[in-house]
Amino acid sequence: MAAIWAGIDAGKTHHHCVAIDESGRRLLSRRVANDEPELLELLTDVLALGDEVTWGIDLADGGAALAIGILLNHDQPVHYISGRAIHRASESYRGEGKTDAKDAAVIADQVRIRRDLHPLRTGDETVTDLKILTGRRMDLVADRTRTVNRLRAQLTGIFPGLERALDLTNKGPLTLLTGYQAPAAIRRLGAKRLEIWMRNRKILRADQLAETAVEAAERQHTSLPGEKLTAQMVHTLAKEVLALNEQVAELDKLIEARFRDHQHFEVITSMPGLGIILGAEFLAATGGDMTIFGTPDRLAGFGGVAPVPRDSGKISGNIRRPQRYNRRLQRVLYTSALFSIRRSEESRRFYDRKRAEGKRHTQAVLALARRRVNVLWALLRDGRCYELTPPTALAA
Repeated sequence: MAAIWAGIDAGKTHHHCVAIDESGRRLLSRRVANDEPELLELLTDVLALGDEVTWGIDLADGGAALAIGILLNHDQPVHYISGRAIHRASESYRGEGKTDAKDAAVIADQVRIRRDLHPLRTGDETVTDLKILTGRRMDLVADRTRTVNRLRAQLTGIFPGLERALDLTNKGPLTLLTGYQAPAAIRRLGAKRLEIWMRNRKILRADQLAETAVEAAERQHTSLPGEKLTAQMVHTLAKEVLALNEQVAELDKLIEARFRDHQHFEVITSMPGLGIILGAEFLAATGGDMTIFGTPDRLAGFGGVAPVPRDSGKISGNIRRPQRYNRRLQRVLYTSALFSIRRSEESRRFYDRKRAEGKRHTQAVLALARRRVNVLWALLRDGRCYELTPPTALAA
């Protein structure tokens, strides 16, 4: 039975495919459009070369989604290999140049000789939706952060006292800035009328916010250059942040509704520190199928919370932070560990113990995140929710 390995260097509009045999000899090298008829033709031609084909690709979504979908729909085994791994591996192949054909050949050969590559599978529809929704949420949050930073910079240029006094991530201060931005305007209005203006817009604690704004205005009687135009920009930016807040809130509702449809919703959210959003992002980053990773150690390595050894010669016992891991999953594991310190006595005790051992804050949180991976892995494996005292301990 002839075995064939095919590598695809994926692109936005075109892919390049190279197929090799067990000796590494090229049997096919072709550039194809990212279009279903051409991809189906490529699949037919590659399958005609041998009895068994194993595929490798350097993207797991995006421009490669159609190619992956076609291969999986035809029951073809597909493995993912990262672009960074391809770049490093290509240094050991002949020639210094970089072409799509060479990258595709490297992918095919790496799939042929390696046994640790990540297999791609047909995705759970709920997980796919969560990937889309949480990805969009991350974009909106990043846009909001940039807009808030611009708003702070503009307000500081004309009214630094008010910028220091306000939390520009909350609805009340942002609503205030859509109406009044300069100290003279706030002084003319006065605290009482400003309070009424904000109450009409359903702002909580409008009296406290009005007093804070008027106090800041009383401390600045100097009108700065460009104040009028800058005030207009502050007004526009404040409205943009409010709009982004509304979009994020709407997405949060969609994420929660979709997340609740998943079979592991109760298990994941029972873990201290893993709420709706972080739990949904955990599913989006891992796919929800723990059998892909095999062991909790591999999941921890994929999430960047497991140290890796760096020994050489007489030097042993050296460990360092990993460089190849899923940044999104690491953020979920690290952030949820931080939250658990405040909400779980067990997590707090573990963190305090690591700090007492001389570890820095970040090291202690990462150690806690690594410990929590084992717990979460066991919960998902057994299909049970988190309990302070595990069932085995109760039985004993």
